[in-house]
Amino acid sequence: MQIELTPEQSVFVALGIREGRFRNSEEAVRQALALWEKQERARAELLASLDLAEQSLDAGEGEEYSLDSLHTLSASVKERGAARLAGR
Repeated sequence: MQIELTPEQSVFVALGIREGRFRNSEEAVRQALALWEKQERARAELLASLDLAEQSLDAGEGEEYSLDSLHTLSASVKERGAARLAGR
C-alpha cells in the first residue's frame, strides 16, 4: 500500500526522524497506526459499556437521584475516602 502525506504531515514525520524518534517514515506511520488502533479499541469498549448501561437503565436497574440524595451520596463518599486515607 502506498500513501501520500500532506506537506504538513511530511514535515512532521521528517522532524520525528531528525529528532531520533523514528528510524524512517515507515516506522512513524506504523506507530501512528498503532496509536489509532489503540484509540479505536478504547472507543469500542466505551461504546459497549454505554450500550450495557443503556440496557440496564431500560431494564429498570437504574437509580434516581435528587439534589438532596446526591448531597448525601457525596458526603458518604467523602467520609469513606477520608476513613481510607486515615487508615493508611
